[in-house]
Amino acid sequence: MAMADTNNQEQKEKQKEYEQYVKEVTPTHNLGLQMLKAFITGGIICCIGQFFLNYAAGMGLDKQTAGSWCSLLLVLLSVVLTGFNIFPKIAKWGGAGALVPITGFANSVAAPAIEFKAEGQVFGIGCKIFTIAGPVILYGIFSSWVLGLLYWILKLTGIM
Repeated sequence: MAMADTNNQEQKEKQKEYEQYVKEVTPTHNLGLQMLKAFITGGIICCIGQFFLNYAAGMGLDKQTAGSWCSLLLVLLSVVLTGFNIFPKIAKWGGAGALVPITGFANSVAAPAIEFKAEGQVFGIGCKIFTIAGPVILYGIFSSWVLGLLYWILKLTGIM
């Protein structure tokens, strides 16, 4: 009976030690601070986009063309920052704020392509680029491009 009590006591002590260990290694999150960082990061990205829009409009471009240039430049900026390993640091600090849809999407496409480039063009970049961004989105973009090209060729030849 005394041996059962000592085993039970040892189990309780191990359980307490384990609970203490879990408390020590579990990261604590300050929700308010995370939200503030996300707000600041997303706000800065949106302000950069607004700057691009205003600049393009100031150059005489119409609203739709200025929006297209803004999107293009935000994607380019995101991919370049991903290539220099800066965007992941911004995303780590700013959390969801850095994942403003267009910059987050550009990062999610560029990151695996950069990471797996050593495996070659087909099995590295070609296969892994679909890992994060999702094949549906990329196939949609590619098929839109192919159909646009086909439409353009048919317009040039006078068929349409």
